[in-house]
Amino acid sequence: MRFPMLATLSAFLVALAVLLCAGVLCVLYGILIERRWYRTRRYRVPVLAAGSSEPLTVLHLSDLHMVRRDDAKVRFLASLAEPDVTVVTGDFLGEPDAVDRVVEALRPLRGRLASYFVLGSNDLWAPKPLNYARYFMRTRPKRKAVRGRDTDLLAALLADGWVDLDNRRTELPVDGTRLEVMGMHDPHVQLADLRLAPRTDPGVVGLAVVHSPDPAPELAAFGWDLILTGHTHGGQVRMPLVGALVTNSHIPTRLCRGLSLIPPAVMHVSPGLGTSKYAPFRFLCRPEATILELRPRSAQEPPEGSD
Repeated sequence: MRFPMLATLSAFLVALAVLLCAGVLCVLYGILIERRWYRTRRYRVPVLAAGSSEPLTVLHLSDLHMVRRDDAKVRFLASLAEPDVTVVTGDFLGEPDAVDRVVEALRPLRGRLASYFVLGSNDLWAPKPLNYARYFMRTRPKRKAVRGRDTDLLAALLADGWVDLDNRRTELPVDGTRLEVMGMHDPHVQLADLRLAPRTDPGVVGLAVVHSPDPAPELAAFGWDLILTGHTHGGQVRMPLVGALVTNSHIPTRLCRGLSLIPPAVMHVSPGLGTSKYAPFRFLCRPEATILELRPRSAQEPPEGSD
């Protein structure tokens, strides 16, 4: 009887060792390869007025979490072409000392027509280490926050011609018409002003910009045509057949990256380009810059995308 038991135990230990090795390899891949395996994704989005003649290219960036030694990310950003409009949906900073680095990296990517941004919580407060298990909890204990360099970041971006949309509205003339543009401060830290949500001119195309996708259902209900958001990192860690494990958001995990329809709106959730420096890991969720080609509305042309 001893020999079958020893064989079973030996097989169990071998299987356990294989699983541990596979786990270690996955972690090393996520840290050393995927989190810096940047890509550009393109979508065609039919949201412009039917009579518009030219498409409008929008570069959507989010969650850069820039640190001072972020050379690979800076090189990737330098490889992108100038769009018509650039939108950054918050969390520029991975550490307060990276203000100059991120502003310089984004300077060549300002839009030909306009450059918009909202801030995220990591721009307001310096990041701190966090127990990863807390992301799976419904509520997390509050921690004492250390103020970051958001005032320096704001000043530098405004000096470069960026438009701050944190709880603000503006307009963008395009092709003889105009877009109604509205942004909200970070709802994840209760700074969004939902009093701005109602449309003032439903007859023109409406663009809503916000860091977290939490208010997307309300924005869609108020008639915004295109909602750009980030914050979720696309889940950051995804599993085959399962998708994202957590989103750090109230939205369903299936909506935490890419294009989604929230009738009548189209929402794009950027998976972002960075991670917290205390969680430098991605798995099956590559960091991404997104180019949205806005086209005239057509009943026969649903939104579509490609790598």
